[in-house]
Amino acid sequence: MAATKSVVRRALLYVPGSSQKMLDKSRGLSVDCIAYDLEDSVTPSKKPEARSNIRHFLQTRSAGVKENAVRINAVDSGLALDDLTEVLKTPSLDTIVVPKVNSPSDLVFVTDVIRHNLPERHTGNPSRTIAPPINILALVESARAVTDLTSICRASPYLSGLIFAAEDFALDLSLTRTPSLLEFLFARSAIATACRAYNLPSTIDLVCTSYRGVEGQQRLKEECIGGKGLGFNGKQCIHPGQIEVIQNAFAPSVEEIQWAVRVITADQKADQQGRGAWTLDGQMIDAPVVGKARNIVRKAEACGLEVASVKEKWKDQEPE
Repeated sequence: MAATKSVVRRALLYVPGSSQKMLDKSRGLSVDCIAYDLEDSVTPSKKPEARSNIRHFLQTRSAGVKENAVRINAVDSGLALDDLTEVLKTPSLDTIVVPKVNSPSDLVFVTDVIRHNLPERHTGNPSRTIAPPINILALVESARAVTDLTSICRASPYLSGLIFAAEDFALDLSLTRTPSLLEFLFARSAIATACRAYNLPSTIDLVCTSYRGVEGQQRLKEECIGGKGLGFNGKQCIHPGQIEVIQNAFAPSVEEIQWAVRVITADQKADQQGRGAWTLDGQMIDAPVVGKARNIVRKAEACGLEVASVKEKWKDQEPE
């Protein structure tokens, strides 16, 4: 059960908490989610400084960043409690990203710490009025995690999605990453399916390590299309130059919005006529197709895309 059902995370950008310069630059970005990092991008000697930097940085919100997340260190690293104790003091924190989640106990630990430190933001607190609950995103990085997705998805009421960490997964299985990404097909499909099965709103795909120049941008676009085809609705990124391509790829296109609006408009009229199935542009339309169209419109609106003018344009659409 997810803590927040309506959140949109097309792009999740990692920003190292140890770099004040990069933290300051992130203020000017327009992105669905930034995960300020305490884990892989921060050396052990810089962890305390990074915690302090993030705590002070997240005293205020950045206008273009929809969601403020912090990636803590793994629960079994011995650093997670110090990370959480510090970052949970920040008023603009929305989400905790938990790396190397190998079992439900990792998420249970994080959930217990959140409840202890922020009882006013507990999902089960009926008097909670100050702020919404903290979300959790879990990084799936090992064979053990992939084989225990059912238990992981049930582990916390704060869980809002899964993220696939390809490089650590490849290390765990002694795989070599190839451009086709076929070596990750089973794991990616399992993660996307588990998120859908347990109604988790975010399924966030692997990082694209190529992003410079025309060739890098083309590779990024191809990975986005492939991930979307597997059921992912977002992608991790490691450079601000990846944001626009990713967010465009995981948002409905103009053509998709137009098709969805036409279907919904015509379906309302078909319903008044008592028609359960009908056609549009020679294609049969029934309840599952209408459901897909409604999802597209909801996603477009959540992404801030123009929908009202499309509805006006196609207000007279009739079922065929």
